[in-house]
Amino acid sequence: MIGGGPAGLAAALKAWDEGIRDIYLIERDMELGGILPQCIHDGFGAIIFKESLTGPEYAQRYIDMLAKTEVKIKLNTMVLDITPEKKVTAVNSEDGILEIDAKAIILAMGCRERTRFQIMIPGDRPAGIFTAGTAQRFVNIEGYLPGKKIVIVGSGDVGLIMARRFILEGAKVEGVYEIMPYPGGLNRNVVQCLQDYDIPLHLSHTVVEIKGKKRVEGATVAEVDEHMKPIKGTERFVSCDTIILAIGLIPENELSKRSGIQMDDTRGGPTVNEWMETSIPGVFACGNVVHVHDLVDYVTESAETAGISAARYIKRELERREKPIKIELGRNVRYAVPQLISEKRLKGKIRFYLRVRNPERKVEIKALARQDKVFVKKFRIVRPSEMIRLEIPTENLSKAEEYCQLRFEVEGEQT
Repeated sequence: MIGGGPAGLAAALKAWDEGIRDIYLIERDMELGGILPQCIHDGFGAIIFKESLTGPEYAQRYIDMLAKTEVKIKLNTMVLDITPEKKVTAVNSEDGILEIDAKAIILAMGCRERTRFQIMIPGDRPAGIFTAGTAQRFVNIEGYLPGKKIVIVGSGDVGLIMARRFILEGAKVEGVYEIMPYPGGLNRNVVQCLQDYDIPLHLSHTVVEIKGKKRVEGATVAEVDEHMKPIKGTERFVSCDTIILAIGLIPENELSKRSGIQMDDTRGGPTVNEWMETSIPGVFACGNVVHVHDLVDYVTESAETAGISAARYIKRELERREKPIKIELGRNVRYAVPQLISEKRLKGKIRFYLRVRNPERKVEIKALARQDKVFVKKFRIVRPSEMIRLEIPTENLSKAEEYCQLRFEVEGEQT
């Protein structure tokens, strides 16, 4: 396992439960848990544990379960390379260079935040500009308040949660500025973190310039048109001493790319089948390294699938079909995971995760084998910020097996 966050922990534990006894869990940080130790708000575990936990509580449950196994844990260890032959090269200060010939590898490196340079905000580089995750660590773990007068750029979930956190710590949040015409985070976070605290959310707005030399003095914001271009004449200056960037997350896949794994440009993660197996046989990926999830419970679900599949691969129990069923994207579907169905003898249900391109209401999501409907599910509303989880019984997929093709489409009314 490469990565000791929620995905790596769950995958290692599930592989152990499946009878694999020689497991290495490699983590570059000094502790297990990934991002969870700094997520002190609740809302984790409703699906997996049927109760609401904080991030540290959720992580600790898996750390405690893992402590009862003999999984070998390597902290402060950086993986430098993996090969198609499944050789892992890593380094740490205690062992020096480590070379491990693995029978299976699970990638669970998580994701990272976008920075101001990826959205090309002009201006100098004064102190006081932080990503939302960095600010979260400063406040929740290090005990530092980054600023007293805050502007938040983007409305990703971590930024929304930090808006509330800043208010509780005595800071003033001047506003949240989102370039899209809809919020980037979950609706519950918009309500609980912004509306409940009277924090203004400005949709179709962006920051066009950051002011300040040594320290941030403010930001110039403007409305944007339907092409996301600033509208001249709408600019205004907002005084602040801190700018928080909540402009999205990216799967952490530099290692995956170097290894030659086939990538999906839409999500920035590896192409996987229903076993969470990548294009390299025996190399699996799960959690946010595949695509960014809304809930840690869904990260755990995909990790458990990867752990079971890696164990089955080692035991040579996986049976591949000659021609996999390819997943195609129809109307208003941004992406779907997995992208392939490779099992020769389908059993049970196959779980799919989808995101839409645009918000719609009174929605039907259809899975089609050419023009034949094999699965339909209705939703009151769908949003790009909220991942859709579908479980399709395998007996529904006979037509898809015949055509080697399954297409998802969303039909609804624009909001």
